[in-house]
Amino acid sequence: MTLPQLQNLVVIDQDLIDENHGVYYDKRTVEDLLNYGLILLDKPPGPTSHETVAWAKRILKIPKIGHSGTLDPQVSGVLPLGLGEATKALGVLLLGPKEYYGLGRLHSLPSKEKLYGVLNQFKGEIFQKPPQRSSVLRQTRTRHIYELEVVEQKERLLLLRVLCEAGTYIRKLFYDIGEILGPGATMIELRRSRVYQFNESQKLITLHELADAYAEWKEKGDDSKLRKMILPIEHALTEIKSVVIRDSAVDALCHGAQLAIPGILQISPNLSKGDLVGIYTQKGEVVALAESLMSEAEIKDATKGYAFVTKRIIMAPNTYPKNWRTKPKQKDQ
Repeated sequence: MTLPQLQNLVVIDQDLIDENHGVYYDKRTVEDLLNYGLILLDKPPGPTSHETVAWAKRILKIPKIGHSGTLDPQVSGVLPLGLGEATKALGVLLLGPKEYYGLGRLHSLPSKEKLYGVLNQFKGEIFQKPPQRSSVLRQTRTRHIYELEVVEQKERLLLLRVLCEAGTYIRKLFYDIGEILGPGATMIELRRSRVYQFNESQKLITLHELADAYAEWKEKGDDSKLRKMILPIEHALTEIKSVVIRDSAVDALCHGAQLAIPGILQISPNLSKGDLVGIYTQKGEVVALAESLMSEAEIKDATKGYAFVTKRIIMAPNTYPKNWRTKPKQKDQ
């Protein structure tokens, strides 16, 4: 199955696929997925995000797991985990919106007109100062509230759905709404229901389910459950544009080279200069994240020159054979 971001690409050139190196992104073994995988975890209320990651590392017996977007201890919901090298791709998820369902208690009972009037003031761009117990510098900053909806109200209890920019503090949002209303408001409970393209309609995984699936793989050799829980990390990159490169160019990029015109096979349509892209092998494996130095038209017309500057290397070096030469060192005269 072709990844959505690799469909309907503009063909620049064609090349043979080296079947002896790399692996099709959706044919990885469980061992490969433990280094290039993504788990959509349903974080329980109670532990910190850091503790949750530590438990996941202990369950899967791997040294490196990262998460996308910290959740406070009492907050539950979608917590994407990147396994091994896949941690390097998680930053892309911070570019998209997040959705929360928050339950708060109003300190007085305003009229419906007043409540909805105040809520409308918090749609669009707002100013926010992180709460005192936050882990970031407490400076006033702007955040965007895309949608703010009253799901249900029962007297002074208010359930809100908030679609917002990453880095928005929902507890502070309730507090500020209460300040404008007058007597105040306090958030009681919060759940994150969406991180960019991932939401609760997809199957979220609990730590218990993960532990059971891992045990079944190790003890019985049955990896069927674990395979369903670990997505290829490429699924995290569906919302950014794409570039497919020659197999002969892969290892050079993994060693820090920049992508030049001769290495490009396909690009996303309407590519613009400055776009963030995922760079892929012909098997759909992500190699790196990069920034475009040229537009689609410029790439089509050019025969040489650097087209992309690498921002983050994801694939481990030596996955593909070395097909590049270094300049010989000049002997001292």
